Amino acid sequence: MTEVLTDSRSIRIKGRSFLAVVLSPDLPMDDWLARLDDLAKRSAGFFLGRPVVLDVTDLGLDRTQLKDLITALGERNVSVMGVEGARPSAIGPGMPPALKGGRPAPDVEVTESEATIEAPQPAAAQPIITEAPRQTLQSLVIREPVRSGQSIVFTEGDVTVVGSVASGAEVIAGGSVHIYGALRGRAMAGAVGNAGARIFCRKLEAELVAIDGVYKMAEDLAPALLGQPVQLWLEGDAIMAEKLI
Repeated sequence: MTEVLTDSRSIRIKGRSFLAVVLSPDLPMDDWLARLDDLAKRSAGFFLGRPVVLDVTDLGLDRTQLKDLITALGERNVSVMGVEGARPSAIGPGMPPALKGGRPAPDVEVTESEATIEAPQPAAAQPIITEAPRQTLQSLVIREPVRSGQSIVFTEGDVTVVGSVASGAEVIAGGSVHIYGALRGRAMAGAVGNAGARIFCRKLEAELVAIDGVYKMAEDLAPALLGQPVQLWLEGDAIMAEKLI
């Protein structure tokens, strides 16, 4: 006798988008890992708690090589949530799933009126991620300093901070970043694929700046620009900077 069990309770499955860092290694792998170590050393905690997609397109890694790479990243506290561009035979049990069909960002419909949103008051010493609804706002205005440990994420457009960005804090924007104070932490503009994005700040003391995935560390910035009002933009694969007049 077959017993049929019915349950009125349903399982809810939702779709949701998250901003992930995409790492694209190149060969020789030891040299690439050394450069990654240098980035992690100069910007402590950059990968901590951040979702990472590993893009191995055109590298031709077999399962053993891919597994060794994922292990090496794990030893550096880089948690790989998925692998893109790997051959099906290279993905084995216990490894992150294969991903495909990723895109930098959905199309954004620009409205005539620019809206602003004020960030909520954070709890002291507790990280906060501020993310705005999709296709509703094109500008995020933070009317207070961004404190150490905070992460401001807005992939739909520009981020303006009416204050300073502390060391250990970060601002990530799909468009440009405007900081009306000192930039001591990290600022990443064009984070989802916008080479025309720029970074503006009243006082440049950044740990890291990045535009469309191209980054520059503090020691790579021209000494004459430190402590000055500066704008930064991308030309090819190089971040350019000049003092604002």
